[in-house]
Amino acid sequence: MKALITGIHGFTGRYMAAELIQSGYEVVGLTYKPDNRSIPGVSEIHSCDLADLKGMETVMEQLQPDIVIHLAAIAFVAHGSVSSIYETNLMGTRNLLESIVQAEVKPKAVLLASSANVYGNSMGGMLDELTPPAPANDYAVSKLAMEYMAHLFDERLPIIIARPFNYTGVGQTENFLLPKIVAHVRRKAPVIELGNLDVARDFSDVRMVVQCYRRLLEQPAAIGNSFNVCSGKAHTLLEVLDTVRTISGHDFEIQVNPAFVRANEVKSLLGNRQKLEALIGPVTDIPLTDTLRWMIESPDQ
Repeated sequence: MKALITGIHGFTGRYMAAELIQSGYEVVGLTYKPDNRSIPGVSEIHSCDLADLKGMETVMEQLQPDIVIHLAAIAFVAHGSVSSIYETNLMGTRNLLESIVQAEVKPKAVLLASSANVYGNSMGGMLDELTPPAPANDYAVSKLAMEYMAHLFDERLPIIIARPFNYTGVGQTENFLLPKIVAHVRRKAPVIELGNLDVARDFSDVRMVVQCYRRLLEQPAAIGNSFNVCSGKAHTLLEVLDTVRTISGHDFEIQVNPAFVRANEVKSLLGNRQKLEALIGPVTDIPLTDTLRWMIESPDQ
């Protein structure tokens, strides 16, 4: 089985490749621009911008993947260019799907990574897949639009949509909250500037997330459905800060920087994964404390 991962050099892509290789897949990758970095066990990596439909068709004809995992995206909510968010997350995904069809590739499954941000500021306890979408920022709107667009291909491609809640691990950039906090304690910085403090998130470990993606790809019954990928537990930001202090032994002052405060911040995201586990079986969580310790102590962070 040949698996194509888009965005293979990204944070999630590297872990996805390792998960699939360990499970016996041949893994090939796609990046949007030439990149000479190799990934252990990946047989070949092609470069092509998702905006280049003809180029994408050529890549698909050459690779003929059995499964496709689409991770390439602008994943940072506060990314500076709104147009780039939509061009990449919506039109880039459409070009990917169209290129598969035009190249007459017949994959067994195509997994698209969406986001739990599509639920917005829904506050009705644990959010399941029937929770009405209410995106509160352009990133979330782009992901919801991508989901609706993907359904136009339902009769031509075996599409699975994953809605991951927040997740982290070694190698995630400091644009994201937990790596930023970890980087500060690793540097023994006396002060950390943050934005909204009154938030709670459902955090998972990236290694658990990619395992769930693989298991979804291996279930024919997943095709045509959307799945939350989450821990089902919410941690407040203040809890996370206290945990980091305990693990690192480093205390620090917290200052709220108005430049980091988002007016449309999603205050709470807590996922329900009953639908996921009903299909793939029990998911073994990695406790957030263990993930944070891995990030704080890893030489690769």
